[in-house]
Amino acid sequence: MEQIVELGEFLRSCRGRLDPGEAGVPRTARRRVPGLRREELALLAGVSVDYYTRLEQGRSRTASPEILDALATALHVDDTERAHMFDLAHRRPVQPQRARMSPPERLSPAVHQLLATLNTAYCPAFVLGRRTDVVATNPLARALIADFDAMPAKERNQARFVFLDPEARELYTDWETVAADTAALLRMDAGRHPADAQLGELVGELAARSRSFREYWAERRVNERTEGAKGYHHPVVGDLAVTYQALMLPGNTDQTLFIYTTEPESPSETAMRLLATWSGGDAVDRAQTVPVSHEDEEPEHVWTRARATHLD
Repeated sequence: MEQIVELGEFLRSCRGRLDPGEAGVPRTARRRVPGLRREELALLAGVSVDYYTRLEQGRSRTASPEILDALATALHVDDTERAHMFDLAHRRPVQPQRARMSPPERLSPAVHQLLATLNTAYCPAFVLGRRTDVVATNPLARALIADFDAMPAKERNQARFVFLDPEARELYTDWETVAADTAALLRMDAGRHPADAQLGELVGELAARSRSFREYWAERRVNERTEGAKGYHHPVVGDLAVTYQALMLPGNTDQTLFIYTTEPESPSETAMRLLATWSGGDAVDRAQTVPVSHEDEEPEHVWTRARATHLD
């Protein structure tokens, strides 16, 4: 799909989500659909209804930065969504470009050492690359989430785990939020890398195999969370609450380091230490980086995770 068409779809999605009252438009009893009408948004943005209609329908080939900024302001989008709008508007159509296969992602020795050091501090940590590919993990991250190193190369992907592994729904206490954020992160990636062949294959596979993914993908939300909180219901140590920081790695804007921490002297910290002992993760274990490839294959998608009913 051409970027200008994607822009129109994204604008339509944002318009449908915006409450008229929030935009300063009086509510009327005659509204049959949620969100703003096209003419209301055009008025708020200071553009003609005809121009906005053509832009939303993908029939306008240009959108100036000034118009994009006015639309973003009228739609009350956040900074991430605003950046996504500009990505979609200023890229060339995908069709003339040749789909590209990106090389395997690798990390520097310093990042490897950082992952190992974080493990000794009882901090699960991992690196996600483009398409939410899992580039590297430390032992605690593997014990907490999933043993990505034990999976076939193509399956080492956070989005695949969230949407295609039934255990993910049991692991995350708020799976719906995790799933929505994951789809929004992929949508952001698609705006930045429209010619990424592997990303197109991933989205197609997820859409074919997960109804939940289709629903979240259709919302066209984008985000790039830099911090937050997650809850886990782990089969070995029970419930844990963690906070996380997401840090972009120097030299590669497609790679993000996620660091999980627990509140000191909390039940979650106790559970994390217990998990480290159970998994052997309190030893300094150099995290492994395995090149991520995407051969054309249809996996059976059988995931393996260590489970136990008691601790020795």
